Amino acid sequence: MNVYVVLLIQLMIAGGTHIVAKAVVATVDPAILTFLRSLLSTAGLLTILLVRRRTPRIERQDWPKFIWLGFLGIPVNQFFYLHGLSFSTAANGALLYATTPVFVLLLSRFMLGEQITTAKTSGILLAFFGVSVVIFERGLDFSSEFTYGNIMIIVAVAAWGLFTIHGKQMVLKYGAVQTTSIAMTIGMMLFFPFGLYATSGFSFHSLSVLHWAGIVYLGLGTSVFGYMLWYYALGRIEAGKVAVFSNGQPIFATVLALVFLDYRITGAFVVGGIMTLGGVLLTQKASRPTSLR
Repeated sequence: MNVYVVLLIQLMIAGGTHIVAKAVVATVDPAILTFLRSLLSTAGLLTILLVRRRTPRIERQDWPKFIWLGFLGIPVNQFFYLHGLSFSTAANGALLYATTPVFVLLLSRFMLGEQITTAKTSGILLAFFGVSVVIFERGLDFSSEFTYGNIMIIVAVAAWGLFTIHGKQMVLKYGAVQTTSIAMTIGMMLFFPFGLYATSGFSFHSLSVLHWAGIVYLGLGTSVFGYMLWYYALGRIEAGKVAVFSNGQPIFATVLALVFLDYRITGAFVVGGIMTLGGVLLTQKASRPTSLR
């Protein structure tokens, strides 16, 4: 399958994730949702490995890397995102995730020594200024729950950037399915004690059919198929080209939010969104390689 078709499918899954997550986290505690989501995704991934009849054989020196990926993938990325989303909006979550290419570029600079040009710097500054407009949409108030939620989402996005950068080497070595399966299984194990504590005394009978449908979407749709498609593309083209597809998430998610969540677009969101996406696109244009590898 063409890698860009794969990324388009991944984009639609990711865009829907913001809407589904916001709908579920409105009534289900983020820690409980993260726990159930991770259990379901791990079961799905391990089932795929069994069907493929492939037993992961990981070299000893790579286990710390997989532990790091697992930590980034679930305790940091998934939990911080769901926790932040409980205070923010689905559209904001999608827009902040659109800064993934900027985070990937910055992390590549400091971790891989890649050069940042003047054009890239301009794009980064414009994107982060736009993000600041969105984060402080309701005023420069760090005590605001809305601001707090947006900052938590930014932490999740930074973790996703690290997950992308560090995961590429493992994908090239072990493949997208094995890398995703091992990383998510380890992440579930790391989060398990917190999830078990969060669910103690929780009444699962309070979860409706729609709640379970949302959990299945997040657990299997996003954490299994979405993650594998992301890593599949990452193993075939440059990380920057993969990350740029997150630019479409705000548009797709905002349309869905208007239809399903009675969301109202604010002036600050429009201005911040235009600046953010403009900065991201400028960064990507400046990062475009002159030849294909």
